[in-house]
Amino acid sequence: MSELQITFLGTGTSVGVPMIGCDCETCRSTDPRDKRLRSSIYVETPECAFVVDTGPDFRTQCLRENIRKIDAAVYTHPHMDHVTGFDDLRRFTIPEEAVMPIYALPTCLTVLETMFSFSFNGTNRYRGYLKPVSYPVLGPFKLGETEIIPLPVQHGKVETVGWLFQRHGKKLCAYLSDMKEALPGTVELMRGVDTLIVDALRHTPHTTHMNFTEALEFREAVAPRQTWFTHIQCEILHERDEKTLPPDVRIAYDGLKLEW
Repeated sequence: MSELQITFLGTGTSVGVPMIGCDCETCRSTDPRDKRLRSSIYVETPECAFVVDTGPDFRTQCLRENIRKIDAAVYTHPHMDHVTGFDDLRRFTIPEEAVMPIYALPTCLTVLETMFSFSFNGTNRYRGYLKPVSYPVLGPFKLGETEIIPLPVQHGKVETVGWLFQRHGKKLCAYLSDMKEALPGTVELMRGVDTLIVDALRHTPHTTHMNFTEALEFREAVAPRQTWFTHIQCEILHERDEKTLPPDVRIAYDGLKLEW
């Protein structure tokens, strides 16, 4: 097995692609790469498997990728398109004694514990129910042999992080699905990373997300070997727009797998 494998469960923005009520070229596209569920990734290592974010499409994504094992859930921030599939984690805590470790910033955990109080309040510890255990992220932590390092970013008014996945001292991948700009020190944490997965919403500017131009500038600052754009809006048509990018920059799509 590879040291690290990432499957893109979803690569779309908060409304998904196609978007309800939209008749643009992308929303009418028959290219499967233009069908984008809400952004999330599934990470597999020799020791364990975990998901980053569980949006409203999480059940569909698990069925599509035939996911049978999740040992933990990691969250970037508590916006609805990243958390509302939380209860579908119940399929991975079927035995009465099984629990699901939940790793997130304290502010994100507070939102999850409020939204899904029926899971966190300790009164529903039955077989088949979701039984989460909170682990507030205050710095780097490990799942198996993978060190997971929080990458603080600015994304609207909610505290948000990306994640750096490092194994045996090697910075394999940085995942920043939602960001407008990096906070001080974040780029230095990623220095030397092999692969950057980064928010690149569309061509036109946005107040809380990077557009293609900003994402390319951010990639220049980080200087990874390869870059993949994610959290894509329907302004982007995969086949047309990927051709405009440098050779080491690609547009991710649902179901794509990367390995190290």
